[in-house]
Amino acid sequence: MNAQLSRLFAVAAKPARRILGLMSGTSLDGLDMALCHIEGSGLTTRVTIEQFATAAFEEAEKEKIRQVFAQKNIDFQHLTLLNAWLGRYHAALVNRQLAAWGVSATAVDLIASHGQTVFHAPRILHGLADYPNATLQIGDGDHLAVCTGIITLSDFRQKHVAAGGEGAPLAVYGDYFIFTDAHENRILLNLGGIANFTYLPANGRAEEVFVTDTGPGNTLLDAFAQAFTGLPYDRDGQLALAGSVSRPLLQALKEDAFFEAPFPRTTGPELFNKHYVRRAQQRSGTDALSASDLMATLARFSAETVAEAVLKVCRPGLAYHLYLSGGGMHNPSLVQQLQACLPGYTMKTTDVLGIAGDAKEAVLFAVLANETVAGGGTFFGNRPGVPSVSMGKISFPA
Repeated sequence: MNAQLSRLFAVAAKPARRILGLMSGTSLDGLDMALCHIEGSGLTTRVTIEQFATAAFEEAEKEKIRQVFAQKNIDFQHLTLLNAWLGRYHAALVNRQLAAWGVSATAVDLIASHGQTVFHAPRILHGLADYPNATLQIGDGDHLAVCTGIITLSDFRQKHVAAGGEGAPLAVYGDYFIFTDAHENRILLNLGGIANFTYLPANGRAEEVFVTDTGPGNTLLDAFAQAFTGLPYDRDGQLALAGSVSRPLLQALKEDAFFEAPFPRTTGPELFNKHYVRRAQQRSGTDALSASDLMATLARFSAETVAEAVLKVCRPGLAYHLYLSGGGMHNPSLVQQLQACLPGYTMKTTDVLGIAGDAKEAVLFAVLANETVAGGGTFFGNRPGVPSVSMGKISFPA
């Protein structure tokens, strides 16, 4: 047997694995790194976060990615170079962080790398009958493996698409394994650049677990905060909290076929971007809105579309508990608007469940990698959006 396969086999046979989950989202703010101790698999999965850190991207690094991010017309040489460069850049951040933690690469069993999404193209967005759902993440796993010396799983979304999904959201798998509870109907709501939620029924049946994108979370708020203030986001929601919601603009923002599409559905900044907002302003005659009023309206837009999606799957008379994660949980304007749209729903962060909300997405990819090498026995039913597959391409360091 190849020595690297023997090494992987040994990792898979261990009762517990040490996996470093990596996540860089659409906000492009940095690389989240969660060093996880994971025991078991499937519903016996138990996760302890040993260490967590975010390595902020410098503006120059962000600009390299923005040149291809969510754009149809790009320089293909730049994309090709960026795929290798980003893998090596992430590896450098990993090596530096492991050294800061005092953890040797030989003490880490696996890296689970989401990579960087540069274009997401489900059929609902591209509209081309002859083409399937598609998505593209860069930051090559071979470069990560070679530059860190650690077996790396990456490119998780491709198997999901190949098996009939849209490549997102993938949170459902980790959410189900980590957070299912026999006493609560739970909604795990991730307020990232794009908002999504996982529904976990108290009965624990995998075939009833549900996941979908709802629309924008922070992506529009961040884009306009940067335009208005030069900062990457609206710190403490101050700008939005100072404004008033424009009902005409809010109505125009919600006039898109995406919000009428059946669940599960996915989207991205390819649709929800500054051009989308400017077109809605033109249609509603709200071009002269102040910065604070526009931000307040965008916060309400995210909150209402999240709430409307959640309410579509919640049945009257049953209790549901919402657990927040992602950068949006730190935005008081967004959270206040969300609570106003969902009165009577308890709303906490996943911190109370033992997984820090800021670390959750990186942890989920560590769980996906764990399931690929040591699990894979859970059947989620024959439904679109949740194929019962193992995800992640395996890269050896040598």
